[in-house]
Amino acid sequence: MEKDLIIDVNTTEVSIALLENHRLMELNKEQNNGHYSVGDVYLGRVKRIMPALNAAFVDIGDNKDAFIHYLDLGIAFKALDWFTRHIGNSKQSHSELFSKVKLNDILEKEGKIADILKPGQLIVTQIVKEPISTKGSRLTSEISIAGRNMVLMPFSDKVNISQKITSKEEKKRLERLVYSILPSNYGVIIRTAAEGKRAAVLDGELKSLIKKWEDSWSKLAKGNAPQLLFTENSRTTTILRDLLNESFTNIYVNDESIFEEVKDYISIIAPEHEKIVKLYKGSLPIFDNFDVTKQIRGSFGKVITIRQGAYLIIEHTEALHVIDVNSGIRAKSGADQEQNAFDVNMNAAEEIARQLRLRDMGGIIIVDFIDMDSNENKIKLFKHMQSLMQSDRAKHNILPITKFGLMQITRQRVRPAMEINTAETCPTCNGTGKISSSLLIDETIERQLAFYVKEKGYKSMTLKVNPILGAYLTKGIPSIRFKLALKYKCNLKIKESSDNYLLQVIWYDSNNEKLEG
Repeated sequence: MEKDLIIDVNTTEVSIALLENHRLMELNKEQNNGHYSVGDVYLGRVKRIMPALNAAFVDIGDNKDAFIHYLDLGIAFKALDWFTRHIGNSKQSHSELFSKVKLNDILEKEGKIADILKPGQLIVTQIVKEPISTKGSRLTSEISIAGRNMVLMPFSDKVNISQKITSKEEKKRLERLVYSILPSNYGVIIRTAAEGKRAAVLDGELKSLIKKWEDSWSKLAKGNAPQLLFTENSRTTTILRDLLNESFTNIYVNDESIFEEVKDYISIIAPEHEKIVKLYKGSLPIFDNFDVTKQIRGSFGKVITIRQGAYLIIEHTEALHVIDVNSGIRAKSGADQEQNAFDVNMNAAEEIARQLRLRDMGGIIIVDFIDMDSNENKIKLFKHMQSLMQSDRAKHNILPITKFGLMQITRQRVRPAMEINTAETCPTCNGTGKISSSLLIDETIERQLAFYVKEKGYKSMTLKVNPILGAYLTKGIPSIRFKLALKYKCNLKIKESSDNYLLQVIWYDSNNEKLEG
């Protein structure tokens, strides 16, 4: 499979499109507006305790208070809290203080948050879910710093290995290797990408992750809350970290500084892929050149067409997303009804799996497939959907089709679903729903003609109009065009174009240059 990453950089945002075999599969937008993002680590201040929820609201500087549950404090919260309280007034160096943190005093699972947190208390937190709708960010105090090959866990002493690494020998090698280079009071989760990596690569990445954490200590010591301690990599490099593998073909970037950032990052995490990063210098906008813009317009509406006339209707509510599968003209094909429904549902499943990734839809998704009588077909559709969703990086769960033809999907929601308005303002009414009276069009044209002849001095002009309006102006003896040309002593030509909407008029001079009013 051919995979291309297209990165479009402008003044307000960075848009990143993932194409698989030239088909748009994922779209991410990183706003340059101080947006609160997953992975950002903050020094916050507890605003209020909610004993009934066993949770607290925390001020991290957003206009909506963030939320943290007792279970999200993590078993090592006492160590983190001790370090947070002492780092600002300790005479020891920050490194010495961190080395004295005791990890054996763990938080009980059945405890109460009111016994741990108090209003006004400083707390180090990390965003795990961005603000969605009326809800603020969801937080955790189990700080993790993700890299390409590993995830660093301060205030831990364990090494865990991805279950996707199946070789026992490789697991033992990685475990021995990481334990040999891991400082005290740090734990690590070894990611799948680390399989087969040399010691120098893992050691270099571990040191860079530790440096990111330790560089935040100077801010933490000042105790100025709320404050951003550090952020994950930019959305661009975060996506590269999670997606980049041997199947990537090209990465195109239209901005030189982002090009250098991406190239430098890849030279660290995967030097063998550095040559696939390319700076785009074409005259067309980069998304237009790679057909991304057209695919966005066709993929982000309420109605999504699929094969042979079938289509999806996608609705978003506060609680869930609803997808309705419709057979369209396929219902009139005369084929066997059961087979027809099965074929449409199988095709729809492919587009639904793509839409979930493309729009980053999370929470509860209800899919209303076309009713099928055969249990065998329902099972096939269920398994087909499972296989299609295997490439989805978000955690998800798919339930079998119910007797009502509904499939329930839950998908990890960490940020708001991507919504792009593909509708355009009506050029005739400019979105008002009202247009000028057609009875006055000849008066409007005469007023504009008088302006160009008397005020601007033009003697020869062409009027480009819709064919219907053109017929109105040129038919009859004498025609309206003839009367106007005679009255204002000018040469007036009428050019008909179906590109014009009904009452649109465009003026050109004798050199065929458009005239401005």
